[in-house]
Amino acid sequence: MARKNLREAAATVDFLRREKTEEYAELVFKTNLKLAEVDDWKKAADLMYIPYDEKLQIHPQDDDFLDKQPWDFENTPGDTYPLLLYYHPLVIYRHQVIKQADIVLAMLLLGQEFTREQKKRNFDFYDPLTTGDSSLSVCIQSVLAAELGYEDIAADYAAYAVLMDFADVGGNVKDGCHMASMGGSWMVFVYGFAGMRDHGGRWSFNPRLPKVLTRLRFPLTIGSCVLQVDIKRESATYTLQKGEALELWHEDEKLRLTGDSPSATRPITRL
Repeated sequence: MARKNLREAAATVDFLRREKTEEYAELVFKTNLKLAEVDDWKKAADLMYIPYDEKLQIHPQDDDFLDKQPWDFENTPGDTYPLLLYYHPLVIYRHQVIKQADIVLAMLLLGQEFTREQKKRNFDFYDPLTTGDSSLSVCIQSVLAAELGYEDIAADYAAYAVLMDFADVGGNVKDGCHMASMGGSWMVFVYGFAGMRDHGGRWSFNPRLPKVLTRLRFPLTIGSCVLQVDIKRESATYTLQKGEALELWHEDEKLRLTGDSPSATRPITRL
């Protein structure tokens, strides 16, 4: 993510220099920006190291993660979770155990940089090692499980995310709602079961409803447009409710919705 942010920042400065000279001048005036700094951003991004283990063909959580001892989940009492409340951090950090799905989150946010095979291997490796002690974890795991076709796992994690406050899973709703987890629950349905992605301004949908759902419907604001998405078991309908035109992808098909042709229904082939 740091690499992406640096590259996006450098690309933005380059764009302003070429296309928006007044805005670029204002940026330089307000921040005292030097072009040498932008070059340094690019160099730093290019030099950033992304770990990869050739044997397991996964991305290690960190350089030492695979050298650590596996956590003994089988003999860990169920009432000693979250682990941080019952075990010293120096004990936890010496083992292969993680609080929340960091690599899995990276595969969602930067999904275009991972192949499906890499996503599957990383998910299969990290999911059993993730305790879910964070309320922010299960929603992300649900989204990637849905993408990979792990329907039952996706549905179980989705239920866990939605019930975080409704069922007081953490026993702490008295202290306030888990607002980020609520946002994660929205992501479960929109990114997970509707399969929405936005990589480089390319909006795409790969719907895949689990057996527990028969229909999923929601509005989505994209720029100045409002899109209504209505997904059933075997088809998906996209309707432009506001705006002049919108391009999107359903599975591998490009759709263009306009005022004259505001709606499109397509079959779901990746069940």
